[in-house]
Amino acid sequence: MAGSQGSRLAIAVCQAGGLGSLPAAMLTPEALRRELQAIRAATDRPFNINFFCHQPPTPDEQSETRWRQRLAPFLAEFGIDPASIGAGPGRQPFNAELAEAIAEFAPPIVSFHFGLPAPELIARVKRWGAQVWSSATTVEEARWLEAHGADAVIAQGLEAGGHRGHFLSPTLSRQLGLFALLPQIVAAVKVPVIAAGGIADAAGVRAVLGLGAMAAQVGSAYLLCDEADTTALHRAALQSPGAAHTAITHLFTGRPARGIVNRLMRELGPLSEPVPAFPLATGAIAPLRAAAEARGLGDFSPLWAGQNLAGCRAVSAAEITRSLAP
Repeated sequence: MAGSQGSRLAIAVCQAGGLGSLPAAMLTPEALRRELQAIRAATDRPFNINFFCHQPPTPDEQSETRWRQRLAPFLAEFGIDPASIGAGPGRQPFNAELAEAIAEFAPPIVSFHFGLPAPELIARVKRWGAQVWSSATTVEEARWLEAHGADAVIAQGLEAGGHRGHFLSPTLSRQLGLFALLPQIVAAVKVPVIAAGGIADAAGVRAVLGLGAMAAQVGSAYLLCDEADTTALHRAALQSPGAAHTAITHLFTGRPARGIVNRLMRELGPLSEPVPAFPLATGAIAPLRAAAEARGLGDFSPLWAGQNLAGCRAVSAAEITRSLAP
């Protein structure tokens, strides 16, 4: 939930008896240290830090040019000069500098999206006693993670909001819903499995535990919480009738992710081509998003959300956490 939460939500979940998580993909080492200091000052309960571990792409001018041409009508509508477009907000993969930033805090769990980092980084994390978790969207990915040092696998169903965690194959037709994926992963690996995607209440938690998961990971249900950093536009979208329609799109970052369908997704198609590689697509989207949001519009904003928003309520994170107890 990078961009929609920070330490406040992680702390609130920990204090309510859950395992709070801190998304770190959009944090500098300095900002990460500040967030970890806040967590350590507020709670002594275990928590998780989540990182991306993608390979930063080489900028491709032809791809960037084609993408700006595709966006040209929108840019003209808002009076944005294509020549003024910069790199946009990035996503930092886990590296030695970030490992150094978190070492003094010795977080008990460090989780990853898009596979695992280099073996030396995994070894460094494990040296302070941390467990390494990572997301799998297929049985093949779960087996790969187990073979490469993961202590637990997060089975991410197709229902989940935000970025898909796939890393062995970009083929979305291989992606399964959680209730099809989870029992297959449980049967395929010996490490514990955490279920993620479409879980919004205690009944959902009981269901995944019954299918062999050792725990449930919940994201979208917390987006309206008092402690979340979800923007006003995103909050309004989550409470609108349109929230019932989500789709997987790569328009906002260059990588498939599930969000509420908005104007950009409708007019270009959620999986339109061409789109620069992740996360370079954000460069041309960022000024459009800023201009539209200044007018109170979420037409070009990534409104990340899962398929099941039944448990997404504007209450405290503690109330949501307690309501999930099976």
